[in-house]
Amino acid sequence: MGKKIKKEVEPPPKDVFDPLTIESKKAATVVLMLKSPEEDILAKACEAIYKFALKGEENKATLLELGAVEPLTKLLTHEDKIVRRNAMMIFGILASNSDVKKLLRELEVMSSVIAQLSPEEEVVIHEFASLCLANMSVEYTGKVQIFEHGGLEPLIRLLSSPDPDVKKNSIECIYNLVQDFQCRTTLQELNAIPPILELLKSEYPIIQLLALKTLGVITCDKEARTTLKDNQGLDHLTKILETKELNDLHVEALAVIANCLEDMDTMVLMQQSGSLKKVLSFAENSTIPDIQKNAAKAITKAAYDPENRKVFHEQEVEKCLVTLLGSDSDGTKIAASQAISAMCENLSCKEFFNTQGIPQIVQLLKSDNEEVREAAALALANLTTSSPANANAAAEADAIDPLINILSSKRDGAVANAATVLTNMAIQEPLRAIIQNHEIMRALLGPLHSTNTVVQSTAALTVAATACDVESRNELKNCGGLEPLIELLHSKNDEVRRHASWAIMVCAGDELMAVELCRLGALDILEEINRSLSRKNKFSEAAYNKLLNNNLSLKYSQTGYLSSSNIISDGFYDYGRINPGTKLLPLKELCLQELNDQRAILLVNNKSDISPPPSMEDKSSDVGYGRSISSSSSLRRASKEKANFRFSAGFGSPTEEKSEPASGRNTVLSRGATKEKGARKGKGKKEEEKVKEEEEVLAVPKLTESPEKEWYPPPDPEFCLYVLEVIKTILPIVNIKEQIEVLAKFVADKMGGKIAKEKLADFSWELHISELKFQLKSNVIPIGYIKKGIFYHRALLFKALADKIGVGCSLVRGEYSRGWNEVKLVNEARKGIIGNLPPPDEYIVDLMFHPGTLLKLRSKEADLYRFL
Repeated sequence: MGKKIKKEVEPPPKDVFDPLTIESKKAATVVLMLKSPEEDILAKACEAIYKFALKGEENKATLLELGAVEPLTKLLTHEDKIVRRNAMMIFGILASNSDVKKLLRELEVMSSVIAQLSPEEEVVIHEFASLCLANMSVEYTGKVQIFEHGGLEPLIRLLSSPDPDVKKNSIECIYNLVQDFQCRTTLQELNAIPPILELLKSEYPIIQLLALKTLGVITCDKEARTTLKDNQGLDHLTKILETKELNDLHVEALAVIANCLEDMDTMVLMQQSGSLKKVLSFAENSTIPDIQKNAAKAITKAAYDPENRKVFHEQEVEKCLVTLLGSDSDGTKIAASQAISAMCENLSCKEFFNTQGIPQIVQLLKSDNEEVREAAALALANLTTSSPANANAAAEADAIDPLINILSSKRDGAVANAATVLTNMAIQEPLRAIIQNHEIMRALLGPLHSTNTVVQSTAALTVAATACDVESRNELKNCGGLEPLIELLHSKNDEVRRHASWAIMVCAGDELMAVELCRLGALDILEEINRSLSRKNKFSEAAYNKLLNNNLSLKYSQTGYLSSSNIISDGFYDYGRINPGTKLLPLKELCLQELNDQRAILLVNNKSDISPPPSMEDKSSDVGYGRSISSSSSLRRASKEKANFRFSAGFGSPTEEKSEPASGRNTVLSRGATKEKGARKGKGKKEEEKVKEEEEVLAVPKLTESPEKEWYPPPDPEFCLYVLEVIKTILPIVNIKEQIEVLAKFVADKMGGKIAKEKLADFSWELHISELKFQLKSNVIPIGYIKKGIFYHRALLFKALADKIGVGCSLVRGEYSRGWNEVKLVNEARKGIIGNLPPPDEYIVDLMFHPGTLLKLRSKEADLYRFL
């Protein structure tokens, strides 16, 4: 045998790297390994990173800072299944970090993640891919990307996965997605409701809860509710409610039922099956506040349909709601009040709550919770609308005090609701008086200053309902409520403007308030509104006319027309025509102006208890109104004749009782003195005593005068005598036509008599008027002083005297010093006709050419009178 020779070991190839086992304790090192080309290293690096990310949010942020996300996204499409799975697991965990989500959206990895949901992939990949999508779908941009990349369909398919985690992640993602309307529509097209209903049978409460939440969102659409009903979804929901062990799902189940009850077909189906009665009984007897609250919300949503309200009434839902009003939970009280608000649209329901609901609701008005008070006020507002019985019931339950307190609430809804209730109550006069005694106008001051249009509107409406007497209007004025009310006329909101106009129309019910409203600019604003076709409304027009009708001087100057219902009172003055938007100065300022060459201002004043101005015949007096004192002899004569007439006839001037001076027109007694020519003779002792008593009465104001004397309009003794004579001689005439004719002749006689047409140019009335202005040292001339009057002088005197004796006539201003009166008379020949009479004939009263002649309104003679 030969000697053994030792075989030499061959060295390894020079181009092969010897295997190396690395143990790293730094995340940064492992992140670097994600760029390795070796599947084994990639798989192990991903596994290590997954475990690291699971430990908390700080680790996720660290991985983001180390740049792990971008190389991981490339691994989602790696050829090796294990590498791909481990990378997906990391993203499932990392996607809960908001910064990671943002980066993932920028890197556009959504299509790669959704691709992992394919049926070929294993369950673990499905679990973490669906988890990643669930985390991404929390934000709107993530929802959009998932939907646009077709993620909804594979997610619906995974609802049938055998793995509960996959189901949970998928339904959670779907729940987030269906918050968007477009996703809900697509979900319906993909027939997702049957698999979602199957999740209600899951043994995992979180899956059942997410399924119910999803159904609660998608059943807001009618098509989804129909599909749910067709797939026996209502049975599933009812069983959940009947199972006590599932009480943690009852709230969400009721939310789905609430949506379903909006459909009449579903309502009838539930009524026929007895499910509706079970639901109501369940809500009434439950001790869980959220369940009671959701039940009330379900009733509220369904009760917006009239047919549903009828079904609820048949199921005696009112009793359930009254029970819920007594809950300890504020949320339940709010929901029950809102349900009552919806239900009381049904008249029968409204009647039921009259005795069994209103007292409890009134108690809620006193709650410390502002939302409870708002909801209670809403319920009461709807209950009292068009229901005097419920308004009375609310008042009997002492609702007025808490309602007025709510007007100062910081919640606009509460204020608006409370104002509505007070308006509904104030429609009844006895309740209005009670409300007025609670300083309602002062309480409305805050709402009138509100910036909320609903509050503004309801507050203005409450003013309109309560400012029905002088005391309330004065209270509104004194507390500063007129200014914000007028300011609401500038609102761009139609309803606010309408209600503010309505309130101003009511406030303009007396002359003093109308003058104040005009002073504050209400008339100018209303005029501007009514010139706009888009902004005007019936109430703005009515308010404008009401203000003018209580300020006839302004009305005649602006419109040139007074109707037969516009009764001229003392203090009326004709300034002449003014252009829209021009201010009409008050009488006091006009009286105190220096003499000018403008048109004379005509004054009507029948007040005989004020000293007259200087006599025309006293040429030595050169002081104007407000600066002279005159003798009272002519006044005494007028007073005596008036007293004698009253004694013999038994009545006086129809306007004597309304002899208070108009607001802003109080003036000072004159100071000059004139003597009346010709003393009256043959006075007996008793007459002398009477005159002495009258002088003592007239002297009383002088004894009590304040240093700053009160200003009075210039008196007109002549006009006072005209009124007495007309009352004595014309008023007793029975025939209206004869009254008009006699009055026309009387007026013409006092103003220069009959004037022939050809002599009209020679009738020197202008000189006469100028002389009067000079003698009175004033631009204002009392109508009784004019002895040579043209058309418009006579027309004004005729209207003023006709109004004193109740003869209806209008006053119309024409061009070129024209003015005339129009009257309506029933044709005597038609008085015996039975049935509907034709309208009365209209005439113009001739006061110039043939005084007393009545000219048919639309005739050649009438046209000549008006225009020639």
